[in-house]
Amino acid sequence: MFGRGSSDMKSGVAAFVAAVTSIAPDLAKGPGVVLVITAGEETGCQGAYHLAGLANVLGKAGALIVAEPSSNYPLIGHKGALWLKAHTDGITAHGSMPELGQNAIYKASHAVVKLENFDFKITNHDVMGGPTLNVGTINGGINVNSVPDHAEIGIDVRTIPGQKNRDVETSLTSLLGNEVTLKSIVNVEGVWSSPGDAWIKEVLDLMETILNEKITLKTASFFTDASVLTPTYGGIPTIILGPGEASMAHQTDEYCFVDRIEEAVNVYRILAERWCS
Repeated sequence: MFGRGSSDMKSGVAAFVAAVTSIAPDLAKGPGVVLVITAGEETGCQGAYHLAGLANVLGKAGALIVAEPSSNYPLIGHKGALWLKAHTDGITAHGSMPELGQNAIYKASHAVVKLENFDFKITNHDVMGGPTLNVGTINGGINVNSVPDHAEIGIDVRTIPGQKNRDVETSLTSLLGNEVTLKSIVNVEGVWSSPGDAWIKEVLDLMETILNEKITLKTASFFTDASVLTPTYGGIPTIILGPGEASMAHQTDEYCFVDRIEEAVNVYRILAERWCS
């Protein structure tokens, strides 16, 4: 099935809705299922944050499934994301007389060199590996024959369990010094569920049977609404499992395999029935 969002992640939403509506009478007899559909996940989970801030909307839950694209392979966490804008100021002057100004791009370039060798000072996670930092954008100046009075760097940090984004931001602020101003534009924490949790083990065992392959511990390369929903629900065990193909996200010819969608409906139905029985 081709179409924008077919893998990321309309197929997952559709599979959830199909699964829970098919067993709605049975769900009504037990604790039930909370179906949470949000907007704004791509740009910092604004929809999830909005729902989390409303009283008596999300209800209670003891476990969470996120239908992000995983080819129905169960993932037990993901890194956190901290996206920052680093701004430097200068004083403009004519390009033929740079000594009369202050070059904001030079300040930004000094910051980039420091960022390239940033030491997180933390041991790698057994499954997720280490945190990462990437400078993705740099912009500045007015024109080629003027001393630039402003420059901006886009920084993408991915954190691991055991780190707090605010602590990383504090370290970066200290490293870059007073000539650089940092502003957070996305700030979502990572998620990790213990593979020893009984429900997590149940899901992994089920998927081993359904996928007919040995399941190893893996995590998503992207962040999800679990960044907000998991702590809102009290740190409940969380699985990322959806029918979409992660490699197809944001692609021009995005597609999802129909049999994966049908498989996901079956998985969600089984897990809901087991939980509510």
